[in-house]
Amino acid sequence: MQNNERGVLYVVGTPIGNLKDITLRAIETLQNADIILAEDTRQTLKLLNHLNISKSMISYHRHNEADKVQMVVSLLDEGKNIALVSDAGMPIISDPGQGLVRYLVENEYKIEVIPGVTALITAIVRSGMDSTRFTFEGFLSVSKKQRINRLKELKNEIRTMIFYEAPHKILYTLKDMYEVLGDRNICICRELTKIHEEYKNTTFKEAIEIIEQNGIKGEIVLIVEGMSEIELEEKRREELEKIDPVELVKKYIEEGLDKKDAIKKVAKEMGVNKNEIYKQCIEL
Repeated sequence: MQNNERGVLYVVGTPIGNLKDITLRAIETLQNADIILAEDTRQTLKLLNHLNISKSMISYHRHNEADKVQMVVSLLDEGKNIALVSDAGMPIISDPGQGLVRYLVENEYKIEVIPGVTALITAIVRSGMDSTRFTFEGFLSVSKKQRINRLKELKNEIRTMIFYEAPHKILYTLKDMYEVLGDRNICICRELTKIHEEYKNTTFKEAIEIIEQNGIKGEIVLIVEGMSEIELEEKRREELEKIDPVELVKKYIEEGLDKKDAIKKVAKEMGVNKNEIYKQCIEL
């Protein structure tokens, strides 16, 4: 631990299931911290008892985070070293702490990250799905309208998508995804690193049928295949075929382009020779 005039905030990654996944550095940090900020003190107490560590803890969760920031800052100003942990995995990733870290960064406090297991990385590595490029979406809204709207925004996403979901909501989420995205390859990853760990490579349609019949338990990471670039290009061509190039040229002229530049822009967007567009606009 570093002893500066101000204390240090240590953002500590903890196991997501198997307690053996705790790192030596994380153990040392928890042992030496003056105070531990815990998302759920009962959950963190289980880990501390397993490690034979006894520490003062402060509850720090999504519902009280705004009220606790200044209290944490005061403790750091007193020279206290503080460890921030979530119930499982890395804090801040779909867990509390971002507001605190942002404030400390803006005010030049010392922050150290003690890396640990992260569910989203564990899941995509084991899923066998494309991990070259991916996007992490976390939890979708509990509001069906907001959930559908977000999925519509993701409809043309070509990267693999990663979501977190609770077992009591997964069926609603899968049905909405099937409706908006169409049937796709997915991997349902649950109970990661625990005794009943399971990875099910399937599709939206099959997964809905299975869960309706058998139910599902455990926290879930859902990996969803992105739209293929070929399919995206076909969709783009279909949309362009519906566009009247003359009207589009008019639109760009109204926005301030001269006729020549407007024709060039439309030709480029539609992937055709500019002379073809010029012929259609000859009387414009």
